[in-house]
Amino acid sequence: MTRLTAVQNDVDLAADSIETGKDRQFVTALARGLSILRAFRCEDRVLGNQELATRTQLPKPTVSRLTYTLTELGYLNYNTEFGKYELGTSVLALSYPALANFDIRQVAKPHMRELSDANNVGAGLATPNRLSMVYIEYCSPPTLVTLRIDVGLCLPMIETATGLAYLAGLDDVERQRLIQRSRRRHGNVWPEHENRINTAREELAKRGFCIKIGAWDPDVNAVATPFVAPDGKETYVLSCAAPTFLADRDRLAEDIGPQLLAAAKRLSGDVSATGR
Repeated sequence: MTRLTAVQNDVDLAADSIETGKDRQFVTALARGLSILRAFRCEDRVLGNQELATRTQLPKPTVSRLTYTLTELGYLNYNTEFGKYELGTSVLALSYPALANFDIRQVAKPHMRELSDANNVGAGLATPNRLSMVYIEYCSPPTLVTLRIDVGLCLPMIETATGLAYLAGLDDVERQRLIQRSRRRHGNVWPEHENRINTAREELAKRGFCIKIGAWDPDVNAVATPFVAPDGKETYVLSCAAPTFLADRDRLAEDIGPQLLAAAKRLSGDVSATGR
């Protein structure tokens, strides 16, 4: 079974925000507390203060005070068996209303289910979260037991079809802003990522969708297309993914991709009609 994990959270970018001390409106203490919560990845059950200090680049004494405060507020629980922290129920209390208010999930689901069942692929709906893409809805046919994505999963923007489609669809100013931030993170391997972005832009302009062979996993191929909500405030990405033996590049380009693009256009129309 393909096991999906958040390969790299945006926690290391917390340092970027925390260093914005020049902005008098920016509350550094709040940013630091949130960076602790963002440090947890899908595969993490518990984390200790030292691990949290490493991931957030904060001093360990600061981390200790923050974990104590977050535990008192219910955002963390102290696991006595491991002597480390795990996310608490207060985090769920915050996340559920956020997901519930994504009305587009309800509008998108029938289109996603149709795509998924007709092509034996997973269909996902994602939105950006800093330098990651977070899935807010996902459908998979019962026959496709090798690929599962949980709602809330974050995957790196520049390493996925979903993220590349999002970047390719942005205006030049916003895309360059994200590219600059990505370049600072990826350093020496950046040219490879920049080539992917340029290819995605070419594909989007030519076909209306982007293909990624060996998406977040070398055994998974994916195709994705971005669309903007009618109010112009949010950009979403609709995608399809499948194991390589079920969806090679030709099938993605000639069959699944055009269906995906048509579904995204219908979805955008439905969102406009419902006012959501």
